[in-house]
Amino acid sequence: MTAIAVRDLRKHFGRKEALRGVSLSIEPGEMVALIGASGSGKSTLIRHIGGLEHSDRTGSEVAVFERTMQASGRLARDARAIRRDVGIVFQQFNLVGRLSVLTNVLSGLLGRVPRMRGTLGFFSRAERRAAFDALGRVGIAETARQRASTLSGGQQQRAAIARTLVQGARLVLADEPVASLDPASAKRVMETLAEINRQDGITVLTSLHQVEYARRYCPRTIALRDGAVVYDGPSTSLTDRFLQELYGDDAGELIFADSHVERAVEPPRSALVSAGALASI
Repeated sequence: MTAIAVRDLRKHFGRKEALRGVSLSIEPGEMVALIGASGSGKSTLIRHIGGLEHSDRTGSEVAVFERTMQASGRLARDARAIRRDVGIVFQQFNLVGRLSVLTNVLSGLLGRVPRMRGTLGFFSRAERRAAFDALGRVGIAETARQRASTLSGGQQQRAAIARTLVQGARLVLADEPVASLDPASAKRVMETLAEINRQDGITVLTSLHQVEYARRYCPRTIALRDGAVVYDGPSTSLTDRFLQELYGDDAGELIFADSHVERAVEPPRSALVSAGALASI
């Protein structure tokens, strides 16, 4: 069984081709980084996998745990049911600031409880306990009764991860989860994602703007450039020199100094996607 299967995914926004025949496969339990400079298509790809965006009406297909999420630009009839297994963590947290942290985490149950009960906020004692436990796992149980707006950015992002735990997500799609955080908060968020991947076997696909986080936390990296996959292989192979080959002047967006991270070895050329990939980008 595959957790994510994408075949020949294409997307245009007007005349701009945002995704150019993207194909990839991710196995259950993997933690994979998705990297690329601004405009490379990372967020667009994640939104398609999560069923939040329609592809062009070509022969493309996106499947999650071998259930078709969309095909040829049309969402599957049971897309809502498939999304119950998919937790999405956005860059801007997507918490309701005036509600308590606990209530925000409980919203992860909305796809699994009767609609009226969810709308009225009627949650059982067991469900509330599960939300408290999830907040404890991400290290912010003490914030449960606070308004979400009082949390720091890093705390809000960990609350969003707790929401995916309560949801019972088997796949977490994290779209630039640390882009707006300070280094210490970003480290804690990435450690939290790595922990739920390791302990719960949750598949994690996270788009990242800083390649050092991919090297440190994700065994595998998929690199996009101009809407196409140009590398799919071990994160340890992403040396600064190799990134310069892949991205040219844009490589500076992805590289930042971190003396605590060991530099990678040179990548095997077989990891490049398609023969002559370097020559074609």
